[in-house]
Parts: sequence; C-alpha cells; structure tokens
Amino acid sequence: MANRPPLPTLVEGDGRPLLLLHGFAMQPTTYLPLVRLLAPRVRVVVPAIFALPGRWTFDAALDLLAETLDHFGVDRVSLLGHSFGGGLELGFAARHPHRVVECVFADTLAVRERFHLAAEALSSPLGLVTMATPPAVTAFARSVLTHPVQLARAGLWAFATDRQGDMARVVEARIPCHVLWANRDTLLHRADGEEFARCLRATFTVAEDPTVDHDWMFDDPELFAAHLDALGLKAFRPGNGSAGRSPRRTAAT
Repeated sequence: MANRPPLPTLVEGDGRPLLLLHGFAMQPTTYLPLVRLLAPRVRVVVPAIFALPGRWTFDAALDLLAETLDHFGVDRVSLLGHSFGGGLELGFAARHPHRVVECVFADTLAVRERFHLAAEALSSPLGLVTMATPPAVTAFARSVLTHPVQLARAGLWAFATDRQGDMARVVEARIPCHVLWANRDTLLHRADGEEFARCLRATFTVAEDPTVDHDWMFDDPELFAAHLDALGLKAFRPGNGSAGRSPRRTAAT
C-alpha cells in the first residue's frame, strides 16, 4: 500500500545505520539502555514490529520494515535481531540481500519449528519465571494491551515456519552473519543456535558471563555491547572505542 505511515520507530545516534529488531512482545524502549551505548557510533533504528496496521503477516511485516527504512532514508543497513526479531531479520535479509550489510542474531528463532520449538520454549518453566524481569514484564503487558491480535498471529507464524529456505538464500547472497548466545539461555537451546550458525556459515559466540539469560540484550546491555563490539562489525567505525566493557573471551565456530 503506497503512502502508508512507517512503523513507530525509536531512532538514536549518528553514523552507519543499525536496524534492531526486538523480541516477541517487547517494545523499542525496552532496548533503550543498549541503544544509548551504541548511539555514539551508529544510528540505531528500532521499529515497533508488532504495530502493523490491519492483520499481521510475515510478508506485510517485511514490506513495512522496508518502507520504514525508506522513510528514514536508510538504503543499506546492518541488522541485529533478538529472539523473535531474528526470524524477521532472516526473512528481510533473504528478500532484500542488496540492502543488508551484515547480520547479527542474538538468542533467536533458529532451525527448530512447530512442536520442537514449543517443547524447547516450555522445557524450563522455572526459567521462564526467572526471565520475568521488570523491563520484560512491562513491555509484554503493554504489547498485549495494544496489539493482542498481531501478537497472536506473529506467534503462530514463529511456531509454524520453516526457515531453511531463507537461510539458504542468505548464504547464497554471502551476507556476513554472526550468532550471539546467552551462556544459560533458559528459553532456547544453545545447540539450536549452534546449528543455526552452521547453516548460515556464521560465527557463534557464547556470552562469557555464566549468569546471563535469554534477555541479556537489555538485562546486561554493557556485556552485550562488548560482545557485539568484538565481532568487528562494518557498522562500527574504527577508532571510536568500545561500546561496553571488554569480554574476556569469544568462542566461534
């Protein structure tokens, strides 16, 4: 649809653009601490990916993401997707490889689908409880109140979609990819992330802090920024210092 408004979007910083796609039922402002760490070196763009007008579909979400980038004058962009947002990131890169500089996937939807993914997500009920930090609970409540139908449709898409085709297209396009994973992700299995990285021919890095969980992007933004910085992304201009505290080690395959 022509001339429709862009997604509501948080934009901070200057420099090369970095598109951050947030997790399921989260909000752009949930990631504000990380955004402010990165903003001195990159222009961080964080759209509200569930605020689509009308019905939420995967194709409609990707179309409106592209239109939102156009609205902000962004042609080529580095991508950073968290959890559910990584599924959209993968789809966007597969469909618009000419617009993608590089991809970073953080504790994201990977190769599993349907009942395997559901079993994985529900394998540790206590872990789900411990993940219910104030930022996550606040964002979830707001999202449910404002976009309940979109969330439901997006959730069904996440469980029912085979991502193998999109992974193959990203590899064919030779887009540099990196996968970051929390040391003790209680929502998604590390083995799934490792397989995802292998399929994408991506680096795979596990957070060096053994206590961080699935939401470390906003629960420990300094640690996440440090690991992001260690990837040597094209988005970061050289010589401007580190975005956070330095990690002691990086594991890659």
